[in-house]
Amino acid sequence: MTKRIEFEAKTLKEAEEKAKEHFNTDLEYITLNVIREKKGILGIGSTTVYEAIFEINLAFEGKKYLDTIFHDLEIEASIEFRTQREGTEIFYNIQSNENALLIGSNGRTLQNIQLVLRTFLGKISPERVRIHLDIGGYKENKKRQLEILATKTAKEVAITGIEAKLDPMPPYERRIIHTKLSEWRDIYTVSVGEGEERAIVIKPKK
Repeated sequence: MTKRIEFEAKTLKEAEEKAKEHFNTDLEYITLNVIREKKGILGIGSTTVYEAIFEINLAFEGKKYLDTIFHDLEIEASIEFRTQREGTEIFYNIQSNENALLIGSNGRTLQNIQLVLRTFLGKISPERVRIHLDIGGYKENKKRQLEILATKTAKEVAITGIEAKLDPMPPYERRIIHTKLSEWRDIYTVSVGEGEERAIVIKPKK
């Protein structure tokens, strides 16, 4: 990701502050170049035109951050990543000698790692970053299981005309089911409940 701006500033410190504010990130990711100097009258009111260049490989910075986490936990892990949408959507796949530990009960530890990574990248990126993180293929397997569950339950609701409430799920699992059933003509889905008790209800269309 590379972005550039030009602006005037009276001092280098002022230029640094303007660049940090514009890109909403740290100076270590910004390069400042002097474009030209504008002289004032009798030396009063002179300014300098700067070019600020923000350049960063967000996916690689995220990998380095994950490497640090796993190193501190003394866990050996290999990390692969790919990007979409000009680097603002990043997919990480992790394989380690402690997959079960990193996934946690019902994927909670995995979700926490993803949240920590998203927060870190959000602080250094001037644009919103979408992060997808999977460990040992857990999410892919879970997605297939949820889609099978959604299809089976939706068929029963469509045939019987009786709504069905699924077990509580985290947001990303509910999105999978909502998406899978979004184009069905005989049923529709709603989320009910609060917090960790929020669940999907599959209802027949009248």
